[in-house]
Amino acid sequence: MKNEDEPTSDKAVRVNVDGLDAILGKRLPCLDDGFVRVVDYLGADASIVQAARISYGSGTRTVHEDRGLIRYLLRHRHTTPFEMCEIKLHVRVPMDTWRQWIRHRTANVNEYSTRYSVAIDRTQTTAPGQWRIQSTRNRQGASGFADPEVGRVLSEREEAFQAEARRVYQERIDAGIAREQARKDLPLSTYTEAYWKIDLWNLLHFLGLRMEEHAQEEIRQYAQLIGNEIVRVWVPLVWQAFLDYEFNSVHLSSTETEVLRALLAGDGDGASAIAQAAGWLALQPGKDVLRANRERDEFVRKMRERFGYEVNWRIPAPAVERPGG
Repeated sequence: MKNEDEPTSDKAVRVNVDGLDAILGKRLPCLDDGFVRVVDYLGADASIVQAARISYGSGTRTVHEDRGLIRYLLRHRHTTPFEMCEIKLHVRVPMDTWRQWIRHRTANVNEYSTRYSVAIDRTQTTAPGQWRIQSTRNRQGASGFADPEVGRVLSEREEAFQAEARRVYQERIDAGIAREQARKDLPLSTYTEAYWKIDLWNLLHFLGLRMEEHAQEEIRQYAQLIGNEIVRVWVPLVWQAFLDYEFNSVHLSSTETEVLRALLAGDGDGASAIAQAAGWLALQPGKDVLRANRERDEFVRKMRERFGYEVNWRIPAPAVERPGG
């Protein structure tokens, strides 16, 4: 008699997702001339459940139980079943954005080559109201926007610069200069294209980093498009679990957990003592003003934005030198 828990050799059937099939091959626009296009995909929510079940037999069967299993797997970071799903995208991205994208070394990539082909005659442009000001607190980030009149001048100069760079490039091509050399002065705003194939687990990691509010605006737009318009349709159970347990969750370090435990117990002095021991409440020399501390500030922001709680530290008095006796 056959054991129903044994793996079977039934005929394999390709899993199809109607919502994803409906946009297969269609260009989903991003930025002013970029796009993301689904070329192919493998698996769906059911494939993750199937891969997990092979570990212990028949297991769960209903959609409700499938949802629970997927959420359990993601919550406990059992990654292998999610790696059974893959997706291939065709993307058009500005070169500076692509530099950030390609840092994720967990995908298979084939990029349009300006050594073999003439560079794509498209550049990303910036509207007058979209020039961002460098943040004074974060070397990698921006804070607010430039004055509209300043932005108007910058956009005009951008347009002229891009046109001149293309003219010089085309002049070299027309003169018979090798494409590999003619390209060297093209601006980073020039669009490139690539095929990008990645498994679902690593795609979620990519989205978790690039959808985050501190990611650069341009790549965040691509990540939001991929997440909300593609992954949400492809694997809706996984997408909701990802939002719940990863993207919208709050991660606490051991120090943050100890401080929070003291605050919940109404022990403000104890919370401040823990923070002091961790170096969060060090004072500027001779002043009763706290030194800058990014970890402390991030904890305070988590408490304010996620829990509506305002942390009030018990700041230690500055040390006072006593005259010698």
